Amino acid sequence: MTMAEESHSAISGAGNLQRTVLLGLLRLQAILALLIFLPAGSLRYWQGWLFWIVFFACVLVVTLYFVQHDPHLIENRMKAGPGAEQETSQKIIQAFTGTLAAALVIISGLDHRYRWSSVATPIVLLGDALIVFGFAIVFQVFRENSFAASTIKVEAEQRVISTGLYGWVRHPMYVGGALMLLAAPLALGSLWGVLIGIALTAAIVVRLLDEERYLSINLPGYDAYRRKVRYRLIPMVW
Repeated sequence: MTMAEESHSAISGAGNLQRTVLLGLLRLQAILALLIFLPAGSLRYWQGWLFWIVFFACVLVVTLYFVQHDPHLIENRMKAGPGAEQETSQKIIQAFTGTLAAALVIISGLDHRYRWSSVATPIVLLGDALIVFGFAIVFQVFRENSFAASTIKVEAEQRVISTGLYGWVRHPMYVGGALMLLAAPLALGSLWGVLIGIALTAAIVVRLLDEERYLSINLPGYDAYRRKVRYRLIPMVW
């Protein structure tokens, strides 16, 4: 294959990846819209619209950036869900967290419909701001760690990452994710949804503990990293 052919193949591959990712993102947003507005029973739900737009904008920006700058990361992130996991324990955890994530949005929509609780507008806006901040954390993690897949695995060339946010806590991506899960129900105007967010955060803790067990066995240097960076999620706390 000539250099020109290789270049054309690379461009074509990038274009195909971008189309695949964008179609997947549109499907995700369509499903999210259904989960928000069907339980709410109305499109007159400004908290739901704002959350949907903020989430879409953040995912789109992060996705388009890494499609261009780190397609390997995006390809790994596309392989998600219980079926993609190699470890039985992670299949169970992922199935549980996926159900809870859907429940978080559905309960928040029902809360809006039946007025079970009320969240002041400034708190709703704070929730959306925290979602953006959570995505900013995840973005920095992705820039630092090209191996940040959606599933628990170790690649042949994978190494321990200890720079950037990984120098502060061992699981900075989960920090960003937990922040978004706790902020999402507030952004949707639901206090009952916060209870689901807390349960999801607990599930993240279970996932990361199991992940650490797996990495200690399969990733050379990870135990030394654990001794160097003592905290998992919150510096000086845990």
